[in-house]
Amino acid sequence: MLMQSDSVACSGHSVKGSLVAFENVIVPAGTKVVVLMGGDSAEREVSLNTGAQVAEALSSQGLEVTTVDASESDFIASIQGASPDAVFVCLHGRDGEDGTVQGLLELLDIPYVGSGVLASALAMDKVMSKHFFAHSDISTPDYVALRRGEPYDVAEITERLGDKTVAKPANEGSAIGVTISHTSDELPAAIETAFVHDDLVLVEAFVAGVEVTVGVLGNDEVVALPTIEIIAEHEFYDYESKYVTGMSEHIIPARIPQSLVCECEALAIRAHEILGCRGMSRSDMIVTSDGEVELLEINTIPGMTSTSLLPDAARAGGLEFPRLCEVLVGLALEG
Repeated sequence: MLMQSDSVACSGHSVKGSLVAFENVIVPAGTKVVVLMGGDSAEREVSLNTGAQVAEALSSQGLEVTTVDASESDFIASIQGASPDAVFVCLHGRDGEDGTVQGLLELLDIPYVGSGVLASALAMDKVMSKHFFAHSDISTPDYVALRRGEPYDVAEITERLGDKTVAKPANEGSAIGVTISHTSDELPAAIETAFVHDDLVLVEAFVAGVEVTVGVLGNDEVVALPTIEIIAEHEFYDYESKYVTGMSEHIIPARIPQSLVCECEALAIRAHEILGCRGMSRSDMIVTSDGEVELLEINTIPGMTSTSLLPDAARAGGLEFPRLCEVLVGLALEG
């Protein structure tokens, strides 16, 4: 459910004013685009939904669209056979969001929507991106990284991070394998749940506050979209909250002071640039009661259904979903 109030303009980057720049991004009718979707990750069903809606949106803009399921054994031949001008990567999770498909498309010399190999890999790996954020003096919840087979001490972890923690696989999306532990007694089970999905697990301190997300569009010149406040029916924005109708609300702009809205938008741009992202990204944050902003993670291929967070924010800024998809193809063709 989307609740929208008046848009907020931040000094130096009025959202609607900035999006005017994308009016010059023109993709000729008949441009051939392969929408790469599906795959074999834990987020396959989400990817299929994203891909179907992106394909429909691009077709409505006059582009020639071919859909390809990356789980098919001959998907590379299918891509090449379509002779695309660009590939719109709608894969989520492993082997799609982590730089692997981006590397393949680089070898095939085909432009594609979104970030390159390095930025995709860094953003997908929550531990590695945390290192980058900490090195760049970006405030992010304190954390501990654990590797499968290596011993860990629950008492040491809770002494450092506090009793309430969040355990998550380092390389999964859509909150898959994420558990909040309210006491140290719950932490071992949470860690083991995360290890089901990855050999590397991130345990971070739980930070209470307003959960917000900020999308960013652009290549060399980037624009922050309106800040969205997320209200989840569950304790956090888990898989069901993300994808089941009625389990969350998106409030635009977030109900936080304008100065903090501007800080969130500036932080999303900074995170996008630090990792070297292109095309689009979406940064998730917590705004605490004392006005601190903590960056949780950045997504290089955020959900792209018509009601997903980034499209919701773009629509609030005046960019409807079909045009947003077309703009992203145009940004890919810029090189």
